Amino acid sequence: MVMQSFDLTGKVVVVTGAARGLGKQMVLALTKAGADILAADVLTKENEATAAEVRALGRRATAITVDVRDSSQCNSLIQRCLEEFGRIDVMLNNAGLGERRGLGKTLWDLTDDEWRDNIDINLSSAFYCSRAASRPMIDQGSGVIINLSSGTALRGTPPIFPYAAAKAGIISLTKSLALMLARYNIRVNCIIPGEIARRPCADEQEEEYWRDRGRFFPAQRVGEPWELGPLAVFLASDASSYLTGQGFPIEGGFLAGGYAPIPFIPDVEIGQR
Repeated sequence: MVMQSFDLTGKVVVVTGAARGLGKQMVLALTKAGADILAADVLTKENEATAAEVRALGRRATAITVDVRDSSQCNSLIQRCLEEFGRIDVMLNNAGLGERRGLGKTLWDLTDDEWRDNIDINLSSAFYCSRAASRPMIDQGSGVIINLSSGTALRGTPPIFPYAAAKAGIISLTKSLALMLARYNIRVNCIIPGEIARRPCADEQEEEYWRDRGRFFPAQRVGEPWELGPLAVFLASDASSYLTGQGFPIEGGFLAGGYAPIPFIPDVEIGQR
């Protein structure tokens, strides 16, 4: 009975940002749990490859090229899902810009375009897709929405503050949507990843970088992309039927144990009074 509650056989899941990294690994985990997948991404070739892997595992899959900054494209994505699969059971809002847009810029140096890109891709996209997906979920009487936030949302993070602000917005959006949609039997939760190596290391130097980062975490390592998959399956399945409005950090203990090095240089030398 317990293991059956994790079964997603026949469930239809839409995943944005499905082409690579965390999105792809969650797609594969959901597929292995029995789900059919509509993979959405702006990277057409890589997204098609993700869908092909889903089909190779014996489940149905469709790949759609979507720019999630455009609400009309998000609406069309959900309409395409209904046409292809007849329903939508889970909306996984994973699409994100990453931390590089505006990296290291001060409040005064960040451009309007850099700010908008962070907000539009990391936050507005989740709103657009949730709004579109919730309508057929209400009609069918059930549904699940899973958003992707970031551990940076829970800390002051000056080098990537627009990214962190957008991801903090995801946590608040999750809670508000959960309360708004609970009456329709729609659950809304979010995953809060910490330091995750989103792709294999390109060389020994990069491997050393990640090993060095991992020394600062209680787990003594950074996370691996596949480790988000089981959490996504849990939140998508009936195993989490009494959970809504919650954020689930997956971060090797760095929020509990304290995270260093922090992006802050003290003005006073240690020991100086």
